[in-house]
Amino acid sequence: MFSRRHAVMILATGGYAGRFPFAPGTVGSLVGIPIIYVLSKLGLAATSIATILLIAIAIWSAGEAERQLKTKDPGCIVIDEIAGMVITLLGLPFTMATAVAGFFLFRIFDVIKPPPARQLDRNLGGGWGIVMDDIAAGIMANIALRLGIYLVKLF
Repeated sequence: MFSRRHAVMILATGGYAGRFPFAPGTVGSLVGIPIIYVLSKLGLAATSIATILLIAIAIWSAGEAERQLKTKDPGCIVIDEIAGMVITLLGLPFTMATAVAGFFLFRIFDVIKPPPARQLDRNLGGGWGIVMDDIAAGIMANIALRLGIYLVKLF
């Protein structure tokens, strides 16, 4: 039987990608790539609205999953990485190059957690704390990717 509990876990784990035996955050980040590909076909306004909705769902489902699992920020929750990847590629042309570069940049920022990502991770609780550090990492990766694209075009 399909229950609310199952629905929360499917969302929070990115369709169970977060149950991958190693590097679930990396696997979750990969799940974000086809999502942003589809969203990129909608135009910037629709993609932006869908991204805001995704972030809201991520905050809710991550918080619910954390309560269900009775563990603070469990590794199997990867909807935050999915949202972070969507932010990383938001408003950029979707190509294989931007997807690969964005993936690596996001993973670097997500693992290192430069300010303010680390502070968000530490100071916010529940779903907000789980998701917002990845949103910050996604914003930093998006800016770095834009700078990289600009520099490549410059030279």
